Amino acid sequence: MRAKPLLILLLMTVLAGCGGGPKADVSIFMMGSQGIPSEVTDKLQQSLQTKLGAAPTVQITTTPIFSMEKMVVEIAAGENGILVLPTEQFKAMSAQGGYVPLDDVAKPEDFPEGVLEIKEEGKPSTGKHLYGIPMDKTKWFQELKLNGKDLMAFIPANAPDQNKAKQVMKQIAQKSE
Repeated sequence: MRAKPLLILLLMTVLAGCGGGPKADVSIFMMGSQGIPSEVTDKLQQSLQTKLGAAPTVQITTTPIFSMEKMVVEIAAGENGILVLPTEQFKAMSAQGGYVPLDDVAKPEDFPEGVLEIKEEGKPSTGKHLYGIPMDKTKWFQELKLNGKDLMAFIPANAPDQNKAKQVMKQIAQKSE
């Protein structure tokens, strides 16, 4: 009989340690070819949330080292609304499709590096569209004095809420002057 209260207490402790707070509207995963330091993560998240206001809420997760395996897991899990990855990986994965067009978020001519013609196997081309935002051209990174060279932000097709991800991407995609 006494085991039940102990078990409940143990379960509550374990669950409390799992980040039981409210889940962010849009999760963003960032990984650079040299990793991204954790102190930069907090700066990025605070700045972006300030720009967005109360909603949608964002949660940025980064990794201090580049790991192809971690990248594949993050993409396959389908829990991120936005991914920021090295341009090389962004372009390499484009052959598989799976990117949300961003033509309604930003002007393709402002970010020609992110314009691609995706030809999925067995399907006709849908033409060229803006799929990625180069971070070195964004006001957000430049205001924080961060080097976004060779980083591309995009919305994966398996994003949990593409509309909220696009709201956040509009803020990210503000072009620097």
